[in-house]
Formats: sequence, structure tokens, C-alpha cells
Amino acid sequence: MPAKKDLPSTVARSGRKAQETWGKTHDSAVEQYGEGERSHRTAFSALKHTHEKVGDHWEQKDEKGPSDAQAARKGASARSGAPTAGGVDATASKAHLMDVARRLDVPGRSSMTKDELVRAIQRANNRETSRARS
Repeated sequence: MPAKKDLPSTVARSGRKAQETWGKTHDSAVEQYGEGERSHRTAFSALKHTHEKVGDHWEQKDEKGPSDAQAARKGASARSGAPTAGGVDATASKAHLMDVARRLDVPGRSSMTKDELVRAIQRANNRETSRARS
């Protein structure tokens, strides 16, 4: 697959389905928009509908669908300024988010609201990704 050389490290550490989803979408976007940031954003948008970021990799979601309010909007653009959840499935149940937070060993998770869990998981994911890249 041509996108193999462009595969982001978090996707490369993920399962075959995540790699295929990102790669096929990226290749199609390159044909449509050309190489660059827009093709990468498009590929990540497609990936976020089927996978969620957990630590330094992407895991398949139980149910397909947008991961946050930004992804749910028709024609959503990364440049719109609307906040995203950075790969965290913000539409998931609080129980699911608690499970992910437990797996990532997020401190104080038991007293967090759903929004606080999403932000804490984002921070934990960023730490794990940075650790995996170094």
C-alpha cells in the first residue's frame, strides 16, 4: 500500500484493520486532494469512526460512529476551531471511559466527570505516544 511509508507511528503500532482503514483513506484522499496535511486529516477522520486511541496505538471500537461532536458534524473541518477529543471516543459511555482510564492508570479517575475523563485520557495517550516515539 502506498500509504505504508506515510503511516503515523501510532497507526503503525495498531492492528491490521486500523492500518488498512488509515491507508486506504489516505491513498484515496491523496488522489482527491494531493499529498499533505489534508490527506492525513481525512485518513485520521475515517480512522476515528472505527477506532479509538488508547495509549500509543488505536483499538477498534465496539460500535462505529463519530468519536466526538466535531467528527459528527457534516463537512467538519480541522480548521474550524471546534474542539476534538484527539482520538478518544468521547461519545462512549462513562463506564467505557473509566475502563480505558484504568488501563492507562489515570490517577483520580474514580471522582472524574465524563469530560474530565476524556481530557485525562487524552493526556495519558499523549504521554504514551511520546514515550513510544523516544
